[in-house]
Amino acid sequence: MSSTGVPRTALVTGGTSGIGLAVVRTLAERGLRVFLCARSAENVAAVVKELRAEGFDVDGREGDVRSPDSVRQVVRAAVDRYGPLTVLVNNAGRNGGGPTARITDELWNDVIDTNLNSVFYMTREALTTGGLEGREGGRIISIASTGGKQGVPLGAPYSASKSGVIGFTKALAKELAQTGVTVNAVCPGYVETPMAVRVRQAYAATWETTEDDVLGRFNDKIPMGRYSTPREVAGLVGYLVTEEAASITAQALNVCGGLGSY
Repeated sequence: MSSTGVPRTALVTGGTSGIGLAVVRTLAERGLRVFLCARSAENVAAVVKELRAEGFDVDGREGDVRSPDSVRQVVRAAVDRYGPLTVLVNNAGRNGGGPTARITDELWNDVIDTNLNSVFYMTREALTTGGLEGREGGRIISIASTGGKQGVPLGAPYSASKSGVIGFTKALAKELAQTGVTVNAVCPGYVETPMAVRVRQAYAATWETTEDDVLGRFNDKIPMGRYSTPREVAGLVGYLVTEEAASITAQALNVCGGLGSY
């Protein structure tokens, strides 16, 4: 609920699993009305049904964040359902990499489209159709990665896309700083999600080893010795939407167990 007593509305992309689902739940628990999207209509319907059964005010529809037309449909549906947006969380993303000399155009372009271009498409639409532009107390939060700050071996497309998200975030934050809308990036390190499993499988194939060995190597790199949880990442998103976080903008904040220190 806003300080004016009007319910706040959040749009979360990629909201049916992993970090995205944790963000949807966290924001709903804070009293926000949450509209989520994902590419699978079946998964969207299942999550909406589950969360409504728990008493949360959520809705959603399928959408492909790589497509400007699909993005327009998602934002219009969110506004039609709940009214103007207060919060946008750009969470949808994918992994992707391998030896750079053998990365195909198709893989590179899809990682950039999914992780970076989508953030621009969705943010632009949220500011215009979504009514977020100039909205006092508005929040734009994008899930980036520590890999966008320090680079990931065998992950050039992923690192490039997430670095772009961080740069976009800082530029837009300064553009909107006088309007009451804050813009930040949350940068997870290793987080135990379905995508993390796919990443370990890819490294295991490249290194010709087991997934357990890859997990051990990754845990050894993390000062805390473990992956973060989706709920821990969502907790930072939950704080950034509060009034107490109103002076935090143009930041790329790590949730990584000490993996990244800048």
